[in-house]
Amino acid sequence: MAQPTWDVAAAPATKRAVPDGLWMQCPACSETLFRKAVEQNLMVCPKCDYHMRIGGKQRVEQLLDPGTFEPLQEDLAPSDLLKFVDLKPYPERLEQAQRATGSPDGAQVGQGFIKGRRVVLAVLDFNFLAGSMGSVVGEKVTCAVEAALAERLPLIVVSCSGGARMQESGFSLMQMAKTSAALARLDSAGGLFISVLTDPTTGGVTASFAMLGDVIFAEPKALIGFAGPRVVRQTIRQELPEGFQTSEFLLDAGFVDRIVHRANLRSEISRIIDYSGN
Repeated sequence: MAQPTWDVAAAPATKRAVPDGLWMQCPACSETLFRKAVEQNLMVCPKCDYHMRIGGKQRVEQLLDPGTFEPLQEDLAPSDLLKFVDLKPYPERLEQAQRATGSPDGAQVGQGFIKGRRVVLAVLDFNFLAGSMGSVVGEKVTCAVEAALAERLPLIVVSCSGGARMQESGFSLMQMAKTSAALARLDSAGGLFISVLTDPTTGGVTASFAMLGDVIFAEPKALIGFAGPRVVRQTIRQELPEGFQTSEFLLDAGFVDRIVHRANLRSEISRIIDYSGN
């Protein structure tokens, strides 16, 4: 019996490949999401409301009125004063982070407008060496404080950091005192400082400027603390309360003034500025 022959021309067309990056998975609920829809939702999962981490430049674009950002100390870059080497030399780590983010270091600082209110804004970028605070980050945050003081403008700092930068050792730790002293001068002059805590805000950043705001906002379910939960658990040898070191836990303990959804952050900041008279 003759075998049937297939008409190649009549065969169904090959299924077109889905372009890379069109879809993404939520880290919290594992839902497969259309990336463009997530981006339009400010990188918040439309299914479970999980606030995903975003880069420093993206945060600036989300917060400030379009086209109003005027950067300060834009080209300030770190140096390897200690000739530090762990698994790789510190300059090599810096070069990789700079290529990945397009920024010389882990902070975006400048002036702009939030709903028509002129502000000084500093944003830490977790994509740059986990948003760690080295000499440049500390200097740029201090410059932001001094600009707010000189021009009598509200200061907004958005923290997203793993803490002090170990590759800079004592130089990094000194930034805690430096930024805190600058904020003390701003406070003495009656300036307004709004601190925004995002996931994660830990280590020396928490132990310095992040928790010194006149008003402290936090995004939902952000990890906020000094040492991480695992380290705390091992140190005190006790089980930790449910939700320990989350925004909600800190709100109940009185360390955070309000938990604010990312979509409402611009409105809440502008409202506080109006209430303060700055």
